[in-house]
Amino acid sequence: MAQVRYIVADVDQAIAFYTEHLGFELLQQFGPAMAILRQDDLRLWLAGPQASASKPMPDGAQPQPGGWARIVVQVENLDKVTSELRDKGVAFRNDILTGPGGRQILCEDPSGNPIELFEAA
Repeated sequence: MAQVRYIVADVDQAIAFYTEHLGFELLQQFGPAMAILRQDDLRLWLAGPQASASKPMPDGAQPQPGGWARIVVQVENLDKVTSELRDKGVAFRNDILTGPGGRQILCEDPSGNPIELFEAA
């Protein structure tokens, strides 16, 4: 199953759009911060301004709608996975963040595309 996170300006508005216009089903909502929707084998994570995924990066870059979409790879033991990847020279955009659904960190592929490593709470 594929999981994609989109940064959105308003979670409720985004839920309405995806469920009413594109046939997604709401699976979970974490207040105004985040929601998880599903369509077939795709889970769409909608992260609003209050979500941990919307926090500024250490260099000051601010996640914005339209520019921070990424694939999400769920892992067990995020600390271990992060340490192993750093040892292999993988670049990271931030440190581990904790939000309502779990913990996450962004690494980059060789082209600079973000990949979210996520450990559920």
